[in-house]
Amino acid sequence: MVTAPTQTMGPARLAVFDYDGTILSGQSGSLFSRYLLSNGLVTKRTALRLFWWGVRYKLPLPFRQDEARELIFRDLGAHGYDYATRVMRDFSHEVLEPRERAAAKAEIRRRADEGCATVLVSATFFEIARLAAERLGIDGVAATRMERDADGAYTGKVEGEVVAGAGKVRAVVAWAEERFGHDWSIAYAYGDHFTDEPLLELADTPYAVCPGTTLSRIAKKRGWQSLNWR
Repeated sequence: MVTAPTQTMGPARLAVFDYDGTILSGQSGSLFSRYLLSNGLVTKRTALRLFWWGVRYKLPLPFRQDEARELIFRDLGAHGYDYATRVMRDFSHEVLEPRERAAAKAEIRRRADEGCATVLVSATFFEIARLAAERLGIDGVAATRMERDADGAYTGKVEGEVVAGAGKVRAVVAWAEERFGHDWSIAYAYGDHFTDEPLLELADTPYAVCPGTTLSRIAKKRGWQSLNWR
């Protein structure tokens, strides 16, 4: 992991980037589900349950954030930690890397050159987010961790909470306070989904990136700039 830049004076300034739909064109969770199914790494029963979870998420109908992640890791984790890690690495390289937007990469570099500590925040699995951050030269990662037992094997359960909605704020705050104490602020934040509003509203300068209808309406009402990244 890249080490956070040294702040020469004043509070640390953070540039926080959502991953799915912001840096990435697409959603890593659905892409990962399809990747696992096409490679025979989840059962058809699990695939059907993931499909139904996606339907409930989009409509929206009642759903549990943990459910999709636990379904995936119940099957994938059964192959062992090293195997699961290798699958995530291959998926990240083969599927995600080509989908990472050039405009996002340029913006990450620009904020880093300004002296900002860059942070990737995502509801996706920590290992997938870590690989992306490493590839993109991002300093820190705040993402969903999966529980491991005393032997290091995945249990199939989420550790803590899924890093989504207000959970993104809590995860970024935890990352920043561990490194900078209370002497920091979010200078810039980038998100694509209306659930990113709690994070965006904390930034001095928030950006709605390729926003959906709801976030577009929120951004217009609150005077936030919208970006159309390719």
